[in-house]
Amino acid sequence: MPPSPSDIGFDGWHGGELRLRQGGGRRAGRGCELPRLGSHCSFWGLFSLTSRGTLDAVPPLRRHYTSFVALSLGLLAACGGPFPQSTLAPVSDFGHDIDKLFTGIFWWAVVVFIVVEGLLLYSVLRFRHREGAPSPKRHEGHTALEITWTLAPALILVLIAVPTVRTIFKTSGAAPAGALRVEVIGHQWWWEYRYPDLGIVTANELHLPVGRPAAVDITSVDVVHSWWTPRLGGKRDAIPNRHTHIAFSPDSVGMYAGQCVEFCGASHANMRLRTFVESDSAFQAWVAAQRATPSAPAKGSLEETGRQAFQRYGCIGCHTVAGFATGIIGPNLTHVGGRTTIAGGTMMNTEQHLHDWIADPPAMKPGSMMPNMHASPPDITALVAYLQSLK
Repeated sequence: MPPSPSDIGFDGWHGGELRLRQGGGRRAGRGCELPRLGSHCSFWGLFSLTSRGTLDAVPPLRRHYTSFVALSLGLLAACGGPFPQSTLAPVSDFGHDIDKLFTGIFWWAVVVFIVVEGLLLYSVLRFRHREGAPSPKRHEGHTALEITWTLAPALILVLIAVPTVRTIFKTSGAAPAGALRVEVIGHQWWWEYRYPDLGIVTANELHLPVGRPAAVDITSVDVVHSWWTPRLGGKRDAIPNRHTHIAFSPDSVGMYAGQCVEFCGASHANMRLRTFVESDSAFQAWVAAQRATPSAPAKGSLEETGRQAFQRYGCIGCHTVAGFATGIIGPNLTHVGGRTTIAGGTMMNTEQHLHDWIADPPAMKPGSMMPNMHASPPDITALVAYLQSLK
């Protein structure tokens, strides 16, 4: 029978190995027959009983040290490279306020950590056991010390709470006069954007002018979503029959990625978005292009064949194309050819991706509300040509 835990004892470290005492004897183990995680021995026990009823020690300590170093280096490596959705590189007034608050709290935490760990280390070293040394004197009650360690955390919480509350109120305020109004509407699984003052409706890609405040109104038509572009500011829930708001002023030109961050169904992870912050001239050019009605395809062209297929397969029942179709269930496709992505921001807007998407949407995006229309290959090719012409 395997020995009981009471038969097991330590006999110290010898040559980098843990020697164990079993039933009055001594064993030194080089192998490891513990439950394994990949190619490494489990760290949950220093030793275990194997199926043969023998006791095996864990590998030398240096192996654990090497594994720890490798894991640490792997984690540090994850801190490098581009992070398009990092909150640590804000590009708006809202984002800077949040970053400033986070940085302040972080350094408070560092100070507290150093003080607490310093006192702990001092206590361990100062009162460690020494041969022949008297035992440290015990203290039963110390009013001044108890008041100190009660008031100190309370003071720290106050110092953290004041900037936190101030930031909450600052980032919850209304947008200033002259802000660009944008309505964000969550659908399973894509985003609809409306510019009520500009008469523009688009999907998945938001365009904003740099330096101008944006007043964003957010809601949903089906389930709860959450709209978040990390580098621009905090997230806001999109709730059916309710409206949430966020206001911010972007300060750097660029493309900023975001996504839904509230689980909303099968393709929650595929509900992405892009925000383009542009110079005022570039934004005005985009507005002019969005307001224009696409011209009809030339007679006998592949695009005209695609337009006919768009109607024949019933696409006009779900999608809007200005001057041609008025569907409201799916994304507005009036200028879909000018967008950088399709399928809720999950794929780049290329001919091949558009072809694959039309051929079988549920295969590309699980749970997609757009069904497989079983279109013929020539019709798919024509549909791709037509949609890419809508710019």
